[in-house]
Amino acid sequence: MMEKRTPTKILFPLYSILTIILCLMPSQTKSSTLQDDTLSLLAIKNAIDPNSITPSSYLSTWDFSVDPCESTGSQFLGILCYLPLDNSSSRVTEVDLDAIGYEGFLTPAIGNLSELTVLNLNNNKFRGPIPETIGKLRKLTSLTMSQNFFTGAIPQAITGLNNVRYIDLSGNRLSGLIPTDITALRTLSYLSLSNNEFAGRIPNLTGLWQLNTLDLSFNQFYGDLPNLPVSLRNMYFRHNILSGHLTPLKGLIHMKWLDVSDNRLSGAINGNVFSLRNVVHLNVSFNRFTALDVINYSLLEPSLQVLEAQGNHLKGHLPVNLVSFVNLTSINLANNQFSGSIPLEYGTKLKSSWRNLHLDYNFLTGNLPREFSHSTNVKGSLAKNCLKCPTNVGLCQGRQRPSSECVGQYNV
Repeated sequence: MMEKRTPTKILFPLYSILTIILCLMPSQTKSSTLQDDTLSLLAIKNAIDPNSITPSSYLSTWDFSVDPCESTGSQFLGILCYLPLDNSSSRVTEVDLDAIGYEGFLTPAIGNLSELTVLNLNNNKFRGPIPETIGKLRKLTSLTMSQNFFTGAIPQAITGLNNVRYIDLSGNRLSGLIPTDITALRTLSYLSLSNNEFAGRIPNLTGLWQLNTLDLSFNQFYGDLPNLPVSLRNMYFRHNILSGHLTPLKGLIHMKWLDVSDNRLSGAINGNVFSLRNVVHLNVSFNRFTALDVINYSLLEPSLQVLEAQGNHLKGHLPVNLVSFVNLTSINLANNQFSGSIPLEYGTKLKSSWRNLHLDYNFLTGNLPREFSHSTNVKGSLAKNCLKCPTNVGLCQGRQRPSSECVGQYNV
């Protein structure tokens, strides 16, 4: 008996329908996290004191009975992954721990997370050195470890992070020098090493040509101001032991916020910084400057709003040309050695745009510009001079010096 065949015309449409259905069905094969990544996350957790892992913390959700990159909901908080479209392994790309006060060490196994782009350990209690293996994270773009207890030097291997744009190691106990080849980090736009125990000279940093913000405050750096990248917009060098003049700052045409206070800088505060037309806030206080040289900058249309120069050794008359800074609202020239009278032009500015004026603890003499008597909205002080300062004027609160203290060596 002949076998009955299914007509070809029926088979072909049936095959086509099955093919379409299979293509539309979701794959039952799920990619799992690369084993090295899972083991690295486990090592990170094991290096933390369990007593510092509270029930509400991210690390308490790291349950390794489930896959880190396939977890959902409230599992493995602080972890982001790259999930491939094919069946290759998922990779950890971000470790962003909560600021809960974790105590422990950063394991060298961190270097095995080779796809990591973000590492954030801010505001915890990590201690010990930053492992050299951090240099293996070649795809890292953001490294933030501020407000911990890390010690030792910056790992030399950190200069191999060619894609890093943001580094914040502030508020630790790091020491030693800034690596001279840190300029290899060509994509770096933000660097903060403030509030540590670094010392030595600051190396030439012009190679960091995309750097916008540099914060080296509250360390023990000494020597002259370094050569800096033209791209710099925010510079904080407060509370170091830097000396020399302001000359290296002359070409920083994009600078907006400049703070070199509480150092040992000397010479004149002059066009090296006043010609930087984009500077909004200038703080050169508590140094050893002896002159404040201000020419008429009105044609330059400077942006300067705040000038802080208190606690220096500035001598001579108060500079009249400060009034050429059309955007200036706050001036602090207290604790210097200025003498002579207050320029009449200051009265006009006090009436129009100046809102803070501190001239206390100088050797100024004479009468006040008449506008000072009506300056009810201005904050500041004229105390500890030798001025004829009516007690009903707000700026005159506080005693004046005996007139004998303001004659002789301070007159110019």
